[in-house]
Amino acid sequence: MIKIGNLNIGDFPILLAPMEDVSDPPFRYVCKMFGADIMYTEFISSEGLIRDAAKSVKKLDFNEFERPIGIQIFGHDIDSMIKAAEYAERASPDIIDINYGCPVKKVASKGAGSGIMNDIPKMVAMTQAVVNAVKLPVTVKTRLGYDEDRKDIVEIAERLQDVGIQALTIHGRLRTTRSSVPADWTLIGKVKQNPRMIIPVFGNGDVIDGPSAKYFRDNFGVDGLMIARGSYGNPWIFREVKQYLETGISPELPDIHERIRISKIHLSKSVEWKGERQAMMEMRKHWGDYFKAFPNFKPFRIRIMQTDQYLELLTILDEIAELYDGVMPIKQHDEQSKESSDLPSECRL
Repeated sequence: MIKIGNLNIGDFPILLAPMEDVSDPPFRYVCKMFGADIMYTEFISSEGLIRDAAKSVKKLDFNEFERPIGIQIFGHDIDSMIKAAEYAERASPDIIDINYGCPVKKVASKGAGSGIMNDIPKMVAMTQAVVNAVKLPVTVKTRLGYDEDRKDIVEIAERLQDVGIQALTIHGRLRTTRSSVPADWTLIGKVKQNPRMIIPVFGNGDVIDGPSAKYFRDNFGVDGLMIARGSYGNPWIFREVKQYLETGISPELPDIHERIRISKIHLSKSVEWKGERQAMMEMRKHWGDYFKAFPNFKPFRIRIMQTDQYLELLTILDEIAELYDGVMPIKQHDEQSKESSDLPSECRL
């Protein structure tokens, strides 16, 4: 049984990654329905949180159904991170997670996210300060290193463990690595094989289906997997991965009726949480992913993108269900599967 602090999370947990503008409570809800073992909030600015900025505070919201859940914070100032961690702890999550992985320029250039990997002593000091500030277990999500010349994750992992983190998730890319480049899991494996490491080590990067999950588990020895883009429009991936790891057989792709059912739940939860206008706008980024497995969908996509009325959208979804009744979805060779093309054949789509 894998544990984060005193939290039991199963024999081989599958985690939903914290993703800005994606892993909000409505999306987390449908992922939990299909077996996500741990989920994290969208990453929250420490500065925004301690200033009571509405957008940052809103990200603290979660439903009891989502547990166990971690609140992820990021920042470049140690005092602000301490205050933000204390603030986040008052929301009563199960975990406080620190983001040392975001490569976005406006974050990293300030020394936050993956930018802090340029200053490992500060990274360690910030982590220790957060660990000391809260009673909840603290975890970290980070990358392999700052750049090609500083692939420091083996050293970083030891030092973060030494100051008290309870689990580590490693994304198999550098701060400078583009997402189109396949993730490199060799250093993730080295961290896990290090005899000094006793905390759970989770791997992240290019986990897009059951075969890729099995390959990474079997070849790199991680304690669990974190799924990011593989979950876009595909909350079923958690069920798929678990079934494949257990049996070697993937479940059938969800048909149009199942996709409509779950996307309606996602939509209704979004309306409930954000209000109709905002939900209708923000759900637009999800529709293409929910229905990309079906041919000639463009006319419906245009209609979905143009409407801002909840009831009208429900009518369109019902039309889609009727038109595509009996049409078998096709596994897509999208950007994520292209990224896995350099992996061994057993984990390609």
